[in-house]
Amino acid sequence: MAKFCSNCGAELNENQDICLKCGVKVKKDNTSSNDDPNAKSKMAAGLLGIFLGTFGVHNFYLGYTGKAVAQLLLTLIGWIMCFIGPAVAAVWGLIEGIMILSGSINKDANGNPLRD
Repeated sequence: MAKFCSNCGAELNENQDICLKCGVKVKKDNTSSNDDPNAKSKMAAGLLGIFLGTFGVHNFYLGYTGKAVAQLLLTLIGWIMCFIGPAVAAVWGLIEGIMILSGSINKDANGNPLRD
């Protein structure tokens, strides 16, 4: 897993003690938190899943475009044909939102860990 400078955001090697870009001393810690400034927020993804999961917004945010389009189409086609599609998509989004917040889904589509 890549490490990033807390000062400038430059990517660091695992054994690097000083950031070569800005010269700041790198903190050595054994925590598993993600310091990547570009990491997606777990809280944002979870809340998007709970409140807008019917439209697949949380999956678009995390980069899971295929799942997001499936949820969106399920909702739109369900509305047009007056079937149960929107309810299914809403439950699907709610469950995924809860799974994101609980840590069951903890990576985006590129395999990067979500930020707390």
